[in-house]
Amino acid sequence: MSTQIRAVVITVSDACSRGEREDTSGAALVDLLTELGAEIVAKEVVNDDLDPLAHKLRAFADLKHVNLIVTTGGTGFGPRDNAPEATLQVIERKAPGLAEAMRTETLKNTPMAMISRGVSGIRSGALIVNFPGSPKAVRESFAVIKPVLNHVVELLGGQRHHDKGQN
Repeated sequence: MSTQIRAVVITVSDACSRGEREDTSGAALVDLLTELGAEIVAKEVVNDDLDPLAHKLRAFADLKHVNLIVTTGGTGFGPRDNAPEATLQVIERKAPGLAEAMRTETLKNTPMAMISRGVSGIRSGALIVNFPGSPKAVRESFAVIKPVLNHVVELLGGQRHHDKGQN
C-alpha cells in the first residue's frame, strides 16, 4: 500500500502576493503534483517576509495529513529572497541531496541554476522542498526529484523501510 502524497504549494513572491503578477510557477507545481497523483491540500501565495513564511511552513508541516510542502520563488540572491532561510528555521533534518540534484541537473540547461539557493529538509513527517520561481525552472527541477517523491513520503510515513544490505 503506497502512501498518498498530500501536498501544500506555497508561492513566495512580493509581486504575486500584491496581485501585480500571475502565479504561473505555483500553478505549474500544482499541475505537476496533480499529474503525479498527489492531493493538493492547500495552495497559497505569500510575500517574501521571513518570519511569516517560516510560521506558515511550520504550521503546514505540523499538520498530520500533510507530507509534502513545496515552495516556489524566493531562492535567489535578492535581498528579500528568504525561502531557504525560512525553511532552514523550521526543518528538523536536512535533505540536501534533493536540492543538490536539482541544481546539478538543471545546470545542464542554464547557468542560472547555480544561483538557486533552494534547500530541502524534513519536519514532522513532511518533506519541504524549495523550487526556483520560474515555471520553466519548476518543471525542470520537478522532473529531477519526481522519481523519488513517492518513495520519500512512504519512508516518512513509516510505510516503507530500506532493505538490509542496500545503501
